[in-house]
Amino acid sequence: MKYCSTRGGETGLTFEDVLFSGYAKDGGLYLPEEIPVLTGPDLTYFSQLSYTDLVIQVLSRFIDSEEIPEPELARLVRQAHATFETPDVVQLKYLTEQLTVAELFHGTTLTFKDLALSVVGRLCDFFLEKRRENLIVVVATSGDTGSAAIESVQNLSWVDIIVLLPKGRCTPIQELQMTTVIKDNVHVFAGDGSSDDLDVPIKSVFQNSAYVKKHHLCSINSINVARILLQTVHYLYCYFQLRKDPCDQPMQFIVPTGACGNITGGYIASQMGIPLQLIPVTNENDIVARTLTSGDFSISEEVKQSWACAIDIQCPYNLERLFYLAANRNTQTIRHIMDAFENEYQTQIQDEILSELQKVIPESISVTNPDILMAMGECFRTKGYTICPHTAVGYKYACDTRKSGKVKPLQVILSTASPLKFPEALEQAGLKKIESKKIDELFQKPTRFTRMDRRQDWESILKDKIEEISAQWAKRLLARDI
Repeated sequence: MKYCSTRGGETGLTFEDVLFSGYAKDGGLYLPEEIPVLTGPDLTYFSQLSYTDLVIQVLSRFIDSEEIPEPELARLVRQAHATFETPDVVQLKYLTEQLTVAELFHGTTLTFKDLALSVVGRLCDFFLEKRRENLIVVVATSGDTGSAAIESVQNLSWVDIIVLLPKGRCTPIQELQMTTVIKDNVHVFAGDGSSDDLDVPIKSVFQNSAYVKKHHLCSINSINVARILLQTVHYLYCYFQLRKDPCDQPMQFIVPTGACGNITGGYIASQMGIPLQLIPVTNENDIVARTLTSGDFSISEEVKQSWACAIDIQCPYNLERLFYLAANRNTQTIRHIMDAFENEYQTQIQDEILSELQKVIPESISVTNPDILMAMGECFRTKGYTICPHTAVGYKYACDTRKSGKVKPLQVILSTASPLKFPEALEQAGLKKIESKKIDELFQKPTRFTRMDRRQDWESILKDKIEEISAQWAKRLLARDI
């Protein structure tokens, strides 16, 4: 299995190459050069596996055994999943015969990001131990990625992590999950802006390939293709749990959507042979809904703050991966689309690409702030089940389709975060706060972070920290050699 850039500048890369990369050297994103299609025997075998064993089998299709032997891969995945509070890793809640919620949030930081990042951290450590080399992970977060990334690497020997969070735009709990981790290898910055604003200095730094190589930089948000590949498993697992006869009927997945990493994982799952529909559902930051419905790929004037704050995003960079797959891997077309978008912040997606995407993604909607709270309240009143604001975005779509009388296949809402993390939203929805000793303890811990205001040069601040960490590692490695 080899990997390439969506813009054609790089091909023939190994999994190790792309694992330790952010953006490609040409500004694109990495994907496998081909998607393995599962055969009938594969599907029958996969349908009998636990979530953990399914992750092992799926990853073995994307990582050559010469890079990571399967027994070693299995050990790494099992270590990662040992931290989850439930042996099932993912739990399914059946709200009706036709509507299921897939709880993806039973990891340490109570978000679906733990599912992928717990594994990615161990994959990185495996290669770093062999190389005897350090790594600096750089991540911008809209709420949940930062804490899951910190959790995945904070105890690793060869990794430092720099997290940029949008001050005041995460929930207090999300922010505390990052700022209360006081470890020598964890460096948190709080910027006065949105997560999209924080992506700008990171992308600028990663576009300098010589700088990235010199300082051993890597990103493990959904820019990283390993995250995407691991997220394909959500769809395979849910499908096999709910359809015991593999691949005989379609299933609709309703996905709270920000940067489109989870949607890209689902699109790849469909190309692997799983008959599914994807419904990306956003908050009032509706660029994904507009793009996938009408082809209007354009940024609005501002990033609106919502109760579903982890998807307060106007630059969903994984749309590039979707365009690439739907355009039959035409890199010239992708360069044209992304050049126009990056220069003008708007472009129109060609009808042929849009039509191809809509075979798998037939619909996408945005949900208002009041409707998020209404959906949270309605779910509890009618089903006795408490959901987070992001899950509520998906629940609103499911309710609307049922009320309209439309005939739909079995629906699965991907529940991306625990309601424990959103007490303010629960209160606004008229619901009781869920007591949690683990969450209460966060408010008693000391915090550490560095503020960045708009008057400062964020790229310079980021580079200064990178170079400081690199210098410290140079001294440590020199001392070890001596």
